Amino acid sequence: MGWKVLSLSALVLAFAGLSHTSTVSAAPLPRVLVLATGGTIAGSAPSPSDVTGYRAGVIGVDALLSAVPEIESIADVRGEQLCNIDSKDMTDEIWRQLAARVNEIVAGDDVDGVVITHGTDTMEETAFFLSLTVKTNKPVVLTGAMLPATARNADGPRNLLDAVRVAARPESADKGILVVMNGKIFAAKEVTKTHTTKIDAFTSPDFSPLGYVDENGVAFERTPNLPRLHFPAETPLPRVDILYGHEGDDGTLAEAALRAGAKGIVYAGMGNGNIPAKAEKILVKASEKGIVVIRASRSNSGPVLPADPSYTAAGFIDGSVLNPQKARILLRIALGQTEDQEEVRRIFREYLNP
Repeated sequence: MGWKVLSLSALVLAFAGLSHTSTVSAAPLPRVLVLATGGTIAGSAPSPSDVTGYRAGVIGVDALLSAVPEIESIADVRGEQLCNIDSKDMTDEIWRQLAARVNEIVAGDDVDGVVITHGTDTMEETAFFLSLTVKTNKPVVLTGAMLPATARNADGPRNLLDAVRVAARPESADKGILVVMNGKIFAAKEVTKTHTTKIDAFTSPDFSPLGYVDENGVAFERTPNLPRLHFPAETPLPRVDILYGHEGDDGTLAEAALRAGAKGIVYAGMGNGNIPAKAEKILVKASEKGIVVIRASRSNSGPVLPADPSYTAAGFIDGSVLNPQKARILLRIALGQTEDQEEVRRIFREYLNP
């Protein structure tokens, strides 16, 4: 076997090519910060077959990330533990801390997107609160799980991977706060939990998902109408109670809410936000004393529209497409800015008609 003889010029070109190749590197991966708050995605049970009765919020963010090694090929990910709780125990203080931390993160140049792991019980409420207190064009995505991390078919790893996929994509920018669950992408304003235990528990009853995500990529089908309103993360949050309409409601619970110091009441009425006459009588008196009353619905879908003229005469505000829990958050934030009923009405109108 003989050696191939190269001319001096060929050798120079060959070494130049090798040098050029050695200095070329792949484009840097998007930088995603995972903020962990606990929840079922961080839950643990004694047995892989236990899918109820587990302890939520016991596994740390590092363990969550190490369970999904595929993430390393999608983004440069680092984790941070904000808290580790069962989301049924979410508090105003944690909300404020979370909003402030997200605002701090997205203001820097070292992060391209944020993922928040969260329990599903209050995920829609936290997402909605953040949509009003975080202002950024960078992707901010909440995700969680319906099964604990120790379950045989745990859904948390896939949801976390999908959330990072969404947060890492430039097309996810300028879409507000997002929720990613079971391969679907939702807007914070529209999403709600509609099943107690199913993997596919999250939907947008009056809307389609914004898009879908899987191992093949991220596909958005529409862009949400984003509110123009944003409020400080440390905004005061006065007491607002939700009352659930039912047959025979005589206003006793409304009176109790007022005695407890409620500055506003969201009434989850029947159908189109309808309120039984005896309860309405109490709420009319409350409105006359400056207590803001929002008409919402206990129904799963459909907007609350103007109805009985007596509601309008009393100054009740129609909650439109907001479910009771989201109407409560917007009312609390509005009351943290002003006690004037007409100004609160303006805030609701501006939010609902961006």
